[in-house]
Amino acid sequence: MRRPVGQDGTVSDDATGFLIDAGGDAGTDPRAFASGAADLEAAGYDGIFAAETKHDPFVALTAAAMRTERVDLMTGIAVAFARSPMTVAETANDLQLVSGGRFILGLGSQVRPHIERRFSMPWSAPAARMREFVAAIRAIWSSWETGERLAFEGEHYRHTLMTPFFSPGPNPFGPPPVWIAAVGPRMTETAGAVADGLLAHTFTTPRYLREVTLPALAAGAASAGRDAGQLGVSVPAFIAVGETPEELDRAIEATRGQIAFYGSTPDYLPVLELHGWEGVHERLNAGARRGAWREMAAEVDDDMLAAFAAVGSPAEVAGQLRERFSGLVTRLSFSASYPIPPQTAAALLAALRS
Repeated sequence: MRRPVGQDGTVSDDATGFLIDAGGDAGTDPRAFASGAADLEAAGYDGIFAAETKHDPFVALTAAAMRTERVDLMTGIAVAFARSPMTVAETANDLQLVSGGRFILGLGSQVRPHIERRFSMPWSAPAARMREFVAAIRAIWSSWETGERLAFEGEHYRHTLMTPFFSPGPNPFGPPPVWIAAVGPRMTETAGAVADGLLAHTFTTPRYLREVTLPALAAGAASAGRDAGQLGVSVPAFIAVGETPEELDRAIEATRGQIAFYGSTPDYLPVLELHGWEGVHERLNAGARRGAWREMAAEVDDDMLAAFAAVGSPAEVAGQLRERFSGLVTRLSFSASYPIPPQTAAALLAALRS
């Protein structure tokens, strides 16, 4: 069984068996994000993550660090290949300082069109590049910690200059953990080999985690002589939750649509293949090309909805999440493409804690 260890080394001992994280609103500016983070901490969440969408996640989490005291703060994710290992090492080191040792560096590769056309950065062999990216960051941190000469030379990155003037020295809180977002087996194996944890994609099922994701993570760990059982696993789980029939119906409709959106993407076909839903993917992919989004949601029948999402009242969703993920993941967050009323979210968190 995986132990849900927080950034400070504490282990969750409540009924869930995993830490419960919340995502700050990535669409808000960092000031509003920080205010929301304080509210989420007060509500009892264990961690807060910031995604890289409309704003820089490092800035948002820096602001949040100033308004919180207890919660872990994670980039979920920061786009690695839009940056250099040195800039990420510096920013992550500073956030670890500012947060008092509560920061978790979550990295993702993004996809080739965004790296090349949005960020104007090079793209090649993403799994191999990510492995080297993390190794370079750790080499930089080690140089600051020990004062030894920086001498990292890889195929994609080369860092061989660090003078005392530019070294911040040892971090009193130590280096932050590094987690890697992965969908396919190669990147998952990379996470097992070099990272402290895996950020799984929302479009997954407990069966896919058990039969595909965790074996790939273990294979990567074994290749590096590591114990996969010591690695964290985070899943943003689909939920369709409501306290009234009308609220639940809206949540189910929105969740069907989100599952259909992901299911139309070829990158996520292996998840559907494992369940024998290849034909559904073909219809969803064709619908996406036509822009038939409302029709696509109807392709997600009750069996598929139940495989991907916990559905029902807050108490029912909490029970399903515990049954699906206790002992399987170390951190859990909620994926909802619809607004959850505050009282419903509070009821769900309370039900999970009870």
